Amino acid sequence: PQDVRLAQAFGVDGIGLVRTEHMFFDPHRLTVMRELIFADTTEDRQDALNLLLPMQRGDFVEMLSLMKNQSVCIRLLDPPLHEFLPSSREQVVALAEAMNLPLSKVNARIEELAEFNPMLGTRGVRLGITVPEIYEMQARAIFEAVCEVKKNTEILVFPEVMIPLVSAHREVELVKARIDAIASAVQSEQGVELDFKLGVMVETPRAALRAHDIAGTVD
Repeated sequence: PQDVRLAQAFGVDGIGLVRTEHMFFDPHRLTVMRELIFADTTEDRQDALNLLLPMQRGDFVEMLSLMKNQSVCIRLLDPPLHEFLPSSREQVVALAEAMNLPLSKVNARIEELAEFNPMLGTRGVRLGITVPEIYEMQARAIFEAVCEVKKNTEILVFPEVMIPLVSAHREVELVKARIDAIASAVQSEQGVELDFKLGVMVETPRAALRAHDIAGTVD
């Protein structure tokens, strides 16, 4: 939200890219994100996501309210998970102590998530498919925020949701199916009609060359 206020001071007429991962780097939120990364069970992972959901939703409510009827394009989580973990030994030791975990377990998880090529590793849509709960939480946060703004204001909200790092049509189909399901569930729960667009970020050569396939699935 503070970035939106700054942008408005410069006379912005829309937001082309909300990088949602930056919402997780606040110290308190980073702790919860790390709990998600170290979760051993689906239940523990969901507990962490349930803590992150209201944080993201609150940000989206404020941002959409500030932007009023202007366009807002929100990119789902893009970076690989290792970017949320410390790199120096001192920070790793501190993390192990803070989470009450053996240092060996923390080091093993960091090593497991290390990327040979972080720019094209398990990130973006690939992470969204392998850990689908993350994108589901983000979609719910966006759609619940839209409902809250529509219920409490006269603002017309039409967010654009962006899937990052796509390279294949099937990837988009899988994520779209989950996002559409979340949208339908939120509409039923809130009694508010949702208007949104779903798109992709074309940043790989394959996505550019196969754009005609992908375009049939997204807006």
